[in-house]
Amino acid sequence: MRLTDLLHPHLDDVTSVVDATAGGLRLDPYLHLPPGVTPTRHEQPVGEGELMLLCYGPDPDLHGGEADCLAALERMRPGGRGLIVFGHPGTELPYHRLLDALVAHRCQVLHAAALGYTHLHAGAVFACTEELLPPHDWFGRPLPADGFATALRIADEYVLADFVSRSQRARLIDLERAAEETARALANAREDGLAERLAAALRDKDQLAAALRGARERTGVLEARVTMLEGSTSLRVGKALVSAARSPRRGATRLPGELYGLWRQRKTKGRPARALSTAPAPEAPADDRFHLSHRALSVAPRDRLVITGVLTDRTAADFAADAVVSRVLPHDGRLLVERTDPDVLLVQLSACAAGTGPWALAGTGLAPDLDRSLAELVGRARGLGRAAVLWRDGPASAAPGLAQLPWDGVLDGDTGTALRRLDPVTDGRDRLREVFQQDSTRVRLARLAALTGAPDPLAERRVAILAAPRDATDVARLVAQTLGQLHRPAEVVVADQAALELGELTAASVTVHAGPPTAPWVADWTDLTEDRPDTLLLDLLCAQEFSGADAVGHDPAADDYAFVPTLRPLLVRRSLLDAGTPPAAWSRAGYRLFAVRGKEPS
Repeated sequence: MRLTDLLHPHLDDVTSVVDATAGGLRLDPYLHLPPGVTPTRHEQPVGEGELMLLCYGPDPDLHGGEADCLAALERMRPGGRGLIVFGHPGTELPYHRLLDALVAHRCQVLHAAALGYTHLHAGAVFACTEELLPPHDWFGRPLPADGFATALRIADEYVLADFVSRSQRARLIDLERAAEETARALANAREDGLAERLAAALRDKDQLAAALRGARERTGVLEARVTMLEGSTSLRVGKALVSAARSPRRGATRLPGELYGLWRQRKTKGRPARALSTAPAPEAPADDRFHLSHRALSVAPRDRLVITGVLTDRTAADFAADAVVSRVLPHDGRLLVERTDPDVLLVQLSACAAGTGPWALAGTGLAPDLDRSLAELVGRARGLGRAAVLWRDGPASAAPGLAQLPWDGVLDGDTGTALRRLDPVTDGRDRLREVFQQDSTRVRLARLAALTGAPDPLAERRVAILAAPRDATDVARLVAQTLGQLHRPAEVVVADQAALELGELTAASVTVHAGPPTAPWVADWTDLTEDRPDTLLLDLLCAQEFSGADAVGHDPAADDYAFVPTLRPLLVRRSLLDAGTPPAAWSRAGYRLFAVRGKEPS
């Protein structure tokens, strides 16, 4: 929730907002006060028609301290209201430190809610009153109760909420303790695993060095033998005879002279032998190296997840849209892991347990050679310092042998659904949004990237907003439309950041800067008078991921979800804007344009 959403329902009959915060945090950019409500700062009592702003958090320099809040509460008079924001997380809110002071100064808390900022996590609205006021619901509306009924409701809710919160807090403490123990065990396991991989790498290095020395020694012996054979008189006489036999007319006449030359050379070792004019050209040595028919290759800076693994055809095709994917075979897996240098060796259970692929029946005990090859592949990947991950998208009993391998991580669940496999007409817009946010292949790959420390595929969904607010009204509309999006933009690009009050965007983890955008996608919001539904960016990104287009927008003459030659662009790939091609020539230049109709959330 935004701070303005918490505050505005309680501004009825309020004409002045008194800033009583003691820290360095300014709350003005968060309030967006309506006309007629003036902000002020004074040390006088706060009564009818006034609302006091307080702040309390773990950083006294930023939020202010407990003593400052207690001193400000002494200025409350009947009819006055207050808003206190907390820098503490909701589960750690120290409300008990202020509770006695609130009661002593006849202040009743009307509404409390969580805030979606990086340094402000909760807020509460209270009022100084001589009689019990009806509390408010989650939407800030007063409940239809008064007098004794209100007191009963508050008392009952307090007892029941305290009972539920005690069990939740106990559960939270148990989970935190288990998480700490798991983290320590994982750290120890990683240290042990690192030592094992280092020892295995050293053993492999020693073995390879010994094999290389042996090969060099054998090569030296063979080269000496070849040199001795090539210099022997018997071999050279045989070559001369063979050459004469192949061309009797010409070779037979020269044969006596060549034999005589060989005899003379044998008598005088220091004289170099004359080259035989008819000697055949030496044959090229046989090439016994493995040749890979085709594998994915990326020579650009590594900004995508690189996967080498045992995958089904469908999964490999879906993953290839967001990652560099190489599929291993039983005979080339070790070589491919060494040459592709992947972020992760990924083994999909469904590619092993059943099917007709090259790894079918691996891990079931019915194909010992495949089990052995897979174990060697996992060991080699871990020896090279690469993570080996099992994607368990089926019952573990289907391939019980996989559980015996030393995995660095295990992911449970399906591999997601690529949006291009859905039908917008049949599945509907809501289904597309659900898959995009929770069940898409890109979301699943993000889990894998987080597990291995690789680049996050969800970074390709970041959107930059181009805006040009001119006054406080434009700023308020920009902040409301930006933070109201179901798919929140990553950055807002403005012409002059210093002259604008956009601190609320920064506090909500939205980067604000001047200059060129850095996100992969750009939306032009320079016209802030236009109404934009909260599903706008979500629907545009759904359409882009479904189509793979370079620009998505509206075209009244086209059907929904259709490629078009021209459109009104609403979401454009940043590289397309950097190319400088005019929008009218995008289609002729080979860029893909996709039209989607704007719809309100159903």
